[in-house]
Amino acid sequence: MSVAAVVSPVLCFVIILTWFHILKRLNSRPRGSASGKLPPGPRPFPIIGNFLHLGQKPHQSLAELAKTYGPLMHLKLGTVDTIVVSSPEMAKEILHKHDQVCSGRAVPVTAQTLDHHKMSIAWLPAGKKWKVLRKISKEHMFSINRLDSSEGLRQEKLRKLLDYVHECCLSRRVVDIGEAVFVTSINLMSATLFSVDFAGFDSGSAQELKETIIGVAKSVAAPNIADYVPWLKMIDPQGIKRQSEFYFSKLFAVLESVISQRLQARSTQFGSPVEEDLLEALLDISQGSDYDFSCSEIKHLLLFKMI
Repeated sequence: MSVAAVVSPVLCFVIILTWFHILKRLNSRPRGSASGKLPPGPRPFPIIGNFLHLGQKPHQSLAELAKTYGPLMHLKLGTVDTIVVSSPEMAKEILHKHDQVCSGRAVPVTAQTLDHHKMSIAWLPAGKKWKVLRKISKEHMFSINRLDSSEGLRQEKLRKLLDYVHECCLSRRVVDIGEAVFVTSINLMSATLFSVDFAGFDSGSAQELKETIIGVAKSVAAPNIADYVPWLKMIDPQGIKRQSEFYFSKLFAVLESVISQRLQARSTQFGSPVEEDLLEALLDISQGSDYDFSCSEIKHLLLFKMI
């Protein structure tokens, strides 16, 4: 037997022993010492942390753990330190008195698709850019005037829904309620944002757009192990990152087409605005001097509005 054949297994065994020794040292550190004062919580397992403590019904498992460790509890999910608040009094203490300290959010892998986390109000830290986007959203997206001005659109889309159902009744066709409601909702949103209807009843485009929007929402909301074990981000074991890139790209292509058409219309028409909608207001802001607000940020802001 060669020396190399003996040395290789021994070397692997030494590496494995060293690795488990490091993990044991890391997990045996006093809770709340080197990394600051942490609340009490169950001792984590190596690598996976406290995932096994969550069980099949995490909300019930957390309630049971809170009986032992209190209303403020520390869990380690993979490599991520997580603080669990489980009482109204403690939630009020954190959200009212320490809201600035606790306002940061962990950005999931899927939210980083196409740099969405760098331009979206949902993921940006509370800084200058976030304040600008919040002000724009408050004044142009969620203002009372904006909601009042869209009342006529809401009535129009509901009338179209009723007309469609009435036509189906007369022709004795089955009505897919979910599909009809989706078309009504997406057209109300697209008419408010862009003054166009994105879909039509009984059309293939409605189903494709529905699948794209649902795909974006599901990929962002899906539990992703790579968010808790960083070295798995490149591997993407669940394929969630690939799915998010696919659906984000499709939705961004729709938004880019709408914005390009509007910019072209603005360049050929002078005087009164082409449309009185949210996109027109955002383009006015982008081309003005009050804010540093690019067309790319408009796209990400509209995506946030759509999902």
